[in-house]
Amino acid sequence: MNKGIVIALSSIGIAQALKIPLHYMKTKEWKPGLFVATGGMPSSHSAGVSSLTTYIALKRGVPSIDFALSVVFGLIVMYDAQGIRRQAGELTLKVNDLDELIDKIHEDDPVEYEEKAPDPLKEVLGHKPGEVLGGAALGILLGMAGYYLTKKG
Repeated sequence: MNKGIVIALSSIGIAQALKIPLHYMKTKEWKPGLFVATGGMPSSHSAGVSSLTTYIALKRGVPSIDFALSVVFGLIVMYDAQGIRRQAGELTLKVNDLDELIDKIHEDDPVEYEEKAPDPLKEVLGHKPGEVLGGAALGILLGMAGYYLTKKG
């Protein structure tokens, strides 16, 4: 059994589960569907890569190639989570608003036009920087806990 994989996947699951009570504390709205949703606090992407990197640092040492690979790939994942995916989410908000704008323009239009309404695009794709940092902090704690709980003697 690869303990690093178990710790990283567990961290992702814990981060996803934490989104539900954190959202409730903020909005007083209970949304169990957040367990499988992207975006939000904390970032499960960050938690997963940070817990794995922390576990590797404690198990193999910071000078190891394993740690170097984990840091580089982890930084790429976290940058993508708050950068590119966040921008895609912002763009999606604009596209979804266009549909509403077109409806308003055509309210008084006498020309009959039938359009099948597509499902709105998913608007929360990425993370705010604080959500990424929150996931990273959670991941570091879970990586340390995983290492010490699975350490022999």
